[in-house]
Amino acid sequence: MLCWGNASYGQLGLGGIDEEIVVEPCKCDFFHGKLVRDVGCGRKHTAFLLEDGTVYTCGCNDLGQLGHEKSRKRPEQVVALDAQIIVAVSCGESHTLALNDKGQVFSWGLGSDGQLGLNNFEECVRVPRNIKSLSYIQIAQVTCGNWHSIALSRGGHIFCWGQNRYGQLGLGINGPGISTPQILPSLQGIPFAQISAGGAHSFALTFSGAIFGWGCNKFGQLGLNDTSDRCCPALLKSLRSQKVIYISCGEDHTAALTKEGGVFTFGAGGYGQLGHNSTNHEINPRKVFELMGSVVTQIACGRQHTLAFTPSSGKMNSFGLGGNGQLGTNSTCNRKSPSAVRGPWDAARTCFVKRIYAGGDQSFAHFCTVINVSPSPFLLISVHLRQPLVFVVLSLCTNHLVFVFFSEIELVFSSASCLNGSFLSTSPPDHYSTSSKYPGVDMNTARLLLHRVIQQQHPEVSQQVAASLEKTLIPWLSNSPPDIEVLRLYLTLPECPLFSDRSNYITITIPFAKCIISLKEAARRVLGNWWSTFEPPVFQRLVDVYKNVVVYLLQLSKMGIPEMEQRIFSCFVDTSLRFLEILHQVNEKAGNIQYDKFYIHELDELVDIRNDYITWSQRQMYPMGRDGIVTLCKYPFVFDAQAKTALLQTDAGPAGGVGTYKITNVRWCLSM
Repeated sequence: MLCWGNASYGQLGLGGIDEEIVVEPCKCDFFHGKLVRDVGCGRKHTAFLLEDGTVYTCGCNDLGQLGHEKSRKRPEQVVALDAQIIVAVSCGESHTLALNDKGQVFSWGLGSDGQLGLNNFEECVRVPRNIKSLSYIQIAQVTCGNWHSIALSRGGHIFCWGQNRYGQLGLGINGPGISTPQILPSLQGIPFAQISAGGAHSFALTFSGAIFGWGCNKFGQLGLNDTSDRCCPALLKSLRSQKVIYISCGEDHTAALTKEGGVFTFGAGGYGQLGHNSTNHEINPRKVFELMGSVVTQIACGRQHTLAFTPSSGKMNSFGLGGNGQLGTNSTCNRKSPSAVRGPWDAARTCFVKRIYAGGDQSFAHFCTVINVSPSPFLLISVHLRQPLVFVVLSLCTNHLVFVFFSEIELVFSSASCLNGSFLSTSPPDHYSTSSKYPGVDMNTARLLLHRVIQQQHPEVSQQVAASLEKTLIPWLSNSPPDIEVLRLYLTLPECPLFSDRSNYITITIPFAKCIISLKEAARRVLGNWWSTFEPPVFQRLVDVYKNVVVYLLQLSKMGIPEMEQRIFSCFVDTSLRFLEILHQVNEKAGNIQYDKFYIHELDELVDIRNDYITWSQRQMYPMGRDGIVTLCKYPFVFDAQAKTALLQTDAGPAGGVGTYKITNVRWCLSM
């Protein structure tokens, strides 16, 4: 572990050194022979997580942020967490969070703004405590702002707590701190890969590179082309097409890393921390010109400085405030543009940097001397339906694996976020190109995996999936989604064999169609654009599912149903036909399939076409009639030649009892 910067409180973990400032990277001997997994950097303290799940802290402990009462100059184990296997740590101004392998969160340190999430505003908590209100939720990531905290669950939900003076909790209000984790309702259903918090601002990054920010925006650190604070998450539209894969926050500035290795910075630039060779603030994301041409793979923001690592050249760059040596340039001067950090990577490139970290005024580089070691990936944790998991569980089927698989199945199929982050396209154009015209999903992969999950020899799995869809997912789908990425599941889910199973028509297939019909016009328009890109077999499968639903319902109706149930079934028929009508309108413009593929040939056997036409003629002002009976003449695109002939005969015959003007309507039907 290499460290540099402010050592006045012992936050570098170097022991009892005389220097208060370390101006270039030096080895922290404490970690010799130890494997480091994660580092959390606070304002004046640091937390180190080892691969064995133990946590060590050092630095300022005035408010209990170290979680122990031992030496502050060198890392000491947080013994209170000894029974836990910790997988991630994060530090704020004076508080610390730790996440264990079971998804539970522990907090300690300053709690005056509620940032510990312990349902109180204690000034100082010196021993780690479990955040009990999150115990029933599996958390995947945690991050600390100065005085607020954020957590991302494995199900894709974001929780926020702590100071809310600038709206940094994203709950639609600003004001007093909140001491209990609150779910962020406005972002539900979006597949998030990462969360990040700055001094008083917050960000969430989706798997396809969409960025949502909220909180303090005094210097433009939200990148929204103004300096107004946001108490609700706002989409950073200017970076949507840049394929952002990681975002890091300083106290008042932000840096974003793209898939191609580009770096964008915005916000406060008074110390040069944006790297644009100026001290100007930037209210819009601006690419760091001097890093162009280099493929940066890692970035880290400290309080007022920024680090960037380029492995191809073995070069570490830093810029911003340097008064405490945090730039590692053997100087205490500020740097307005990227400057080389001195270190072993400068020479023979025998030092391989796995991960870089930055905090208040301190910086760290986790390195090794084995060149073929892969760098630690950024913490992009979410749950997806992965092919290997399906194969392992369904082939081995040990009790333990089945239990684990059921847990995963329940989580994935109950979570819109998980499903929307699954089956992403990796071939050009990949999912980073997601737009209102392109969904970014691989429909073939979706069909393949969903069919491998739902198999006859494993009915218990099918039952679990069906229960999750019926009881949790579908009832909670919103008619006004916060982003287009929320709409992906409307494409992929119908590929699940459960949708074609008659036993699920009433509980899954029809309610799903009702959700689509209930969507706001803008969302339905996006779905229409996406459906128009479907290959003919994929589009035809979707049409066939709901044609079969209509036939099934009409068959039941013909067999005889009580009057009250007849109304319900008529509603089901109408919902299915309305969805088919939406698909038909898409097909008219895109030409996915032949128009006759919408015909329901069984209509002549199941419906009295003549009576249906008479009823439709009489009740055009009442879409479903006062008695709840739906008329199929409202949906003429499902009529084949035989049914249309019956309509003509009805209109021409004296029994029809319809006026001449109705003939126009019949001719319209025949044209469909």
